[in-house]
Amino acid sequence: MYKTVLTSFINPQHELCLLAKEINWEYLEKEFEALYGEVERSSILIRTIVGLLLLKQVYDLGDETVMDMCIDSSYFQHFCGEVYFQYEYPFDPSDFVHFRNRIGEGGMEKIFKQSVDLFDKERIRKEAKEVRADTTVQEKNITFPMDRKLTEKVIEHCKRLAKKEGIKLTHTYGREVKKLNHQLRFARKPKNMNNMRKTQRRLHRIAFKIYLDLIKRINPIPIKYMEELDVLYRVLTQKRDDTNKVYSFHEQEVLCIAKGKEHKSCEFGNKSSFAYTRASGIIVGAMAIEENIYDGRTLKPQLDQVEELTGGKVKKAIVDRGYKVKGGLPGIDIVMPKNLKRESYYLKKKREERCRSRAGIEGLISHLKHDLRLLRNYLSGTAGDQINTLLAAAAYNMKKWMKLEKQKILELIFIWIYQRLILTPVKIQR
Repeated sequence: MYKTVLTSFINPQHELCLLAKEINWEYLEKEFEALYGEVERSSILIRTIVGLLLLKQVYDLGDETVMDMCIDSSYFQHFCGEVYFQYEYPFDPSDFVHFRNRIGEGGMEKIFKQSVDLFDKERIRKEAKEVRADTTVQEKNITFPMDRKLTEKVIEHCKRLAKKEGIKLTHTYGREVKKLNHQLRFARKPKNMNNMRKTQRRLHRIAFKIYLDLIKRINPIPIKYMEELDVLYRVLTQKRDDTNKVYSFHEQEVLCIAKGKEHKSCEFGNKSSFAYTRASGIIVGAMAIEENIYDGRTLKPQLDQVEELTGGKVKKAIVDRGYKVKGGLPGIDIVMPKNLKRESYYLKKKREERCRSRAGIEGLISHLKHDLRLLRNYLSGTAGDQINTLLAAAAYNMKKWMKLEKQKILELIFIWIYQRLILTPVKIQR
């Protein structure tokens, strides 16, 4: 087959071509090369899979759709280090999962640091003295956890385990469960609330009977089923006001987080924290919080990450009222909307100006959610929460850098047109 050189027909001033030149691919290859051995089949090229991982996040694509786009787009292939135009997938889409698990949170932080290093390092180090920080909820890809749904899943899991082990349960309550589910489906009206509670209690009692029957017949319990049966027991015994409740069987780390939103009282996922510079608006810190802790307790680890990535010293942190830290942080001025009795008019106006500028992070978070795959996290586990948060922040910085480069090119074109057509007099031939 005839091979076509990519550089022979692509625009070298395209945003992806310019971005490919700025990223330090050699550093990433050196860091990730130790994760692969030299035995058996050859591994995937580091630049290829890292490039597609970034493009997937920048253009809001899935693992399969980014592979299709790679076959269609010559700029995607050039960004991933290809010399000739390719007509087949460079690897299977499932290899994304293995690569993310292999490099982990530490590897993703190195990729995120590359996005920060795209900008002037000295400028970033100076701007990191004053950062804005806020938290948001990264929702997990689960259905809304209702008691009825969880109870039904307990019954399904018990029946599946019994069938797998060849156990015949005393009662399966198949017809009654089907009838109860039909009653609960249409019982949300106020006049039917009492019947709904009664029906739900009966469904829960049936699930507990099936679970106890399974435990009795499978005894002694095999080690491979202990964790799953423990989760089923937690679901059946948890109360409304309990902490560390189970909201999903396949994502047991999901937390119920209330952020005081009028349209959505609770969100199910994890809390993510972001910090970005006040002047240029570059994200210099991103991390996922594993626990549902108070915002003030997330500030110190977030600022430590900023100092580690930028090499600068944070002196001011502009936050909202939810970041009240008892005793403050040594060497850091926490700026938030508050009434101070002994404060001059000038200092009050400066503080109010900084607090107004902090509101810009709300638009940044909305952009991360709706354009950069932070709205719903499809990656599993707490490691997936951290990876998706860092990738979204890296994609934001890269899109910002490409936008600035495009503006520079347009400015040069306008300057050239201005010099040629306006400043240079046109000679009229007679």
